[in-house]
Amino acid sequence: MSLLSLDRAANADQFKTPAISVARPDWQSAVRQLRTEISSEPHAVEHFNFTAASRARLFRPQQFTSIAQLNAITSPLFPDVGLSSIPVLLPFDTAQYLTDRDNGAPNLFLSRYQAGFRPVRMFNVGPAGYDAVFALDQGVGDDMPPRIFVKPIEVQITGSLLTYDIKDPLLGKGEPVKALATQFPDLRKFIREGYLRYAFTRFGVPYVVSVGCHDGAARSRRLSCREASAVAERFLKALRVAGGDPHRPRFDIPSEVVDRPIEFSPDFTYHPPGEIIDNSGYRGQSGRADFTVYSQIRFPLEKAPAFANSQSFMNWGDCYQTGRVSWSARKGDHYHCKRNDKPLVFDESAKENYSYPWQDNFCETRDFEVGQCANGMGHQGQDIRPSSCQLRNDGADRCMPDIFPIVAVRDGVLIRAAGDQTVYLLVNGYNEHIRFRYVHMNPTRMDADGVLHGRRVSEGEKIGVVSNFQDRVGGTTSHLHFDVQVFTRDGWIWVNPYTTLVSAYERLIGGRGREYIPPPPVAPAIAHATLPDEKPSTSAPIGTDAVPAAE
Repeated sequence: MSLLSLDRAANADQFKTPAISVARPDWQSAVRQLRTEISSEPHAVEHFNFTAASRARLFRPQQFTSIAQLNAITSPLFPDVGLSSIPVLLPFDTAQYLTDRDNGAPNLFLSRYQAGFRPVRMFNVGPAGYDAVFALDQGVGDDMPPRIFVKPIEVQITGSLLTYDIKDPLLGKGEPVKALATQFPDLRKFIREGYLRYAFTRFGVPYVVSVGCHDGAARSRRLSCREASAVAERFLKALRVAGGDPHRPRFDIPSEVVDRPIEFSPDFTYHPPGEIIDNSGYRGQSGRADFTVYSQIRFPLEKAPAFANSQSFMNWGDCYQTGRVSWSARKGDHYHCKRNDKPLVFDESAKENYSYPWQDNFCETRDFEVGQCANGMGHQGQDIRPSSCQLRNDGADRCMPDIFPIVAVRDGVLIRAAGDQTVYLLVNGYNEHIRFRYVHMNPTRMDADGVLHGRRVSEGEKIGVVSNFQDRVGGTTSHLHFDVQVFTRDGWIWVNPYTTLVSAYERLIGGRGREYIPPPPVAPAIAHATLPDEKPSTSAPIGTDAVPAAE
């Protein structure tokens, strides 16, 4: 039995929540750091009382007077900064800001105190920590090298009380940054899953600064990681303590078995997690049998039924450009991917596309980095078709887009710049720090609907419709690509959303799904071979009414 089969057998019917480690912030160190930062400006020092924390022997939240004072100063600029469970680090020079404000400076432009970065585009805090997005325009900063990429470069920072304990061979790797070693002794720089990342620990808490980029040549419309590194390191140099909410230490969160409906659904079936279409994995890799329900979400499509399956290796799929055999009546061929002999049709509405069972495609062939998949490459998420396909009127055997509503899977905050093809939903809760990505909605429509940075949404709220946008309208089939990222010491990491979706769908339909068991293969008829000197038998097989063969 294969390792994948053993894993499935051991975990059959056992969906589990993730195990999560909880950091213990050293608030006394945060206060000392704040005092050092403020001491450069005498006017600023007068706004703080640092005596309470230095004299305390036992932890009492009320003893950190200076943190409360800092929150009062920064909260008008960074709303709810005082709700963060960890010390908030931002590229904001509080000391200079206070000095200019006290001296009656006429214009307190935020970029002056943020190392040239624009006012924060997205800032969200909560029991798990905080997330923020800043942007730097081209040409800002005399000390910055020239760059080819013309758009503002977005830099994300996350500090988290919670880190997810996932099995990943790539975790913890990276190289030091000598220029920043004094300020960040344990800083690691690395490129992972499409992001340049800088990971470090401060006050006992993990932080990660990241920039989405391409590890290749710079272009005016494609940011290279080389160009991104200068912006990210400028951001890191500017980080200062900006607020937080001291709390008593918490305990780690163990994994638990997930409750599922008792009654079985009469219809819903699904292939086991990790069972992808034969030979659809990157360089022959298999799927990842992950039985973790990473969050108790609401299903992302408004209504059932819905069908999780492949877009590339099923009907009307392009086999992700790995080669396909076109139909030929003369040769007796059917349209299929060269990697397997699964028969397909050029019809997006084919019944198989809109039928159970579901099938995992997290590790299906794509040119995307996915550390959780065997060869480090995969699909990053799961494709979901809506309940049905209404064919277009142009005879193209394509489904009409923009009919079926997509909803928020949890209460949370959206992360998306205008024009982007994807949107993230960020959840910052007492026991989770997680985000979900939606792909293939039309960006023009999302812009018009206000699906943008910082918008708060409620679970079940409509945020879009199932569409077919991939670089252009009609660039893919009509479906939703949905994926899950959890926070680790390497930052946000893609994890398999399949089991999470199965669990959410069971709650939506009020019934438990069944693992699909394929019918046994039909054994081919075997002709009896007659030896050269052997005559055919004239006797009937035992237990049959066959007539003896004539000689």
